[in-house]
Amino acid sequence: MPELTISPEKIAFLIEKARAFDVKVAPTDPASGSNAADDVMVDVLEDGADDPVVREIAGFIGALTEDEQIELVALMRLGRGDGGLEDWDDLRLEALEQRQGRSTARYLLGEPMLGDLLAEGLDAFGMDWTSGRITADSSSPSGHDENEPTRRG
Repeated sequence: MPELTISPEKIAFLIEKARAFDVKVAPTDPASGSNAADDVMVDVLEDGADDPVVREIAGFIGALTEDEQIELVALMRLGRGDGGLEDWDDLRLEALEQRQGRSTARYLLGEPMLGDLLAEGLDAFGMDWTSGRITADSSSPSGHDENEPTRRG
């Protein structure tokens, strides 16, 4: 089985950021000039040219090594179904050839559902991008009876 040289933590960060980018929609009122609070913060979900999420993703990808960027593209293609783990070397080679003179960040950000594709790619490696992450789980018992008032020290 092939091994990834890019860390799962880096991929998990990109998955989260890519999913935040994927939910954005085209601007509905590009020149509104109104107060964001009055608009119920709907502009946050609009995709703009100076989108901070795009800048953050592009900066993060740009800071990766060439090998990490190649693996990221290959992982996205694996998640997209362009091949299986047995084709990993070919997917990496295609990613390297495609990279010549192109921005990896721009290429990846142009891929719809990038976060999901990266997650699927990790899944093919048998890795769970959420493992080791601390999240609130409302289904777990709280350790006290909900009818009993909590005590403060």
